[in-house]
Amino acid sequence: MEKIQNIYKVLANERLSQQYWRLVFDAPDLSREVKPGQFVHIRTDERGLQPFFRRPFSVYRAQKYVEIFYDVIGPGTRLLMSKKKGDTLDVLGPLGTPFVMPPAETRQVVMVAGGIGIAPMLILSDVLKMKKYELLLLYGGRDRGHVYPMKEFKDNGVKVHIATDDGSVGAKGRVSVLFDKIDKGPSPVFIYTCGPNPMMKAVQAFASEKGLAGQAACEEIMACGLGACLGCSIETAGGFKTVCYDGPCFDLDEVKFH
Repeated sequence: MEKIQNIYKVLANERLSQQYWRLVFDAPDLSREVKPGQFVHIRTDERGLQPFFRRPFSVYRAQKYVEIFYDVIGPGTRLLMSKKKGDTLDVLGPLGTPFVMPPAETRQVVMVAGGIGIAPMLILSDVLKMKKYELLLLYGGRDRGHVYPMKEFKDNGVKVHIATDDGSVGAKGRVSVLFDKIDKGPSPVFIYTCGPNPMMKAVQAFASEKGLAGQAACEEIMACGLGACLGCSIETAGGFKTVCYDGPCFDLDEVKFH
């Protein structure tokens, strides 16, 4: 798959909730190449000074334009937040190994996301809606500030269920309180998950207990984004692997979540 580095114009940069933002940039060449689960590496400081390293962002959507979904947590994302329509971004991508598609016999596809882990799920639903699966999104957030309307998911025919730690939106508790929404069978189910490691460990345990297959999109701090520095290595059943190159998408039963 071709990797592209280019300068793109920002088309929109909007706040979706108290916590989350969506940035849209005009990248037709990139949008044609990117697959669900892949990410882009963005230079947030145009001078390349501070922060020096690019920042990785899962691709939220890639249709006519490319969209990323982000949380303002440090100097890089604060710079990103300041971007206005007409500004430019230095972007490298698409990077990483994408999600595999569900087996042909799958009837229900379940996306389990926690917090910013929802970022790779919309582009995934864009692809899966064409396959006539029953699509289910189980989303867990800390509180009301971590929840947004999710209209695009619903437009894709996704059934959305929400849990918040404080019960301010949806069910009260961790996203695991929503696991009873998953089809108990015998129809085949395939699970995708992304979010904090404890959440994905709970998804992994549930899938193992029920005999379900799936994939996990892992999140780690990255520097090079190309598998060279090994800084984003995680433990898997096959030894240590890099999230940026071997992943970020792995078979759900492969990763050793700590």
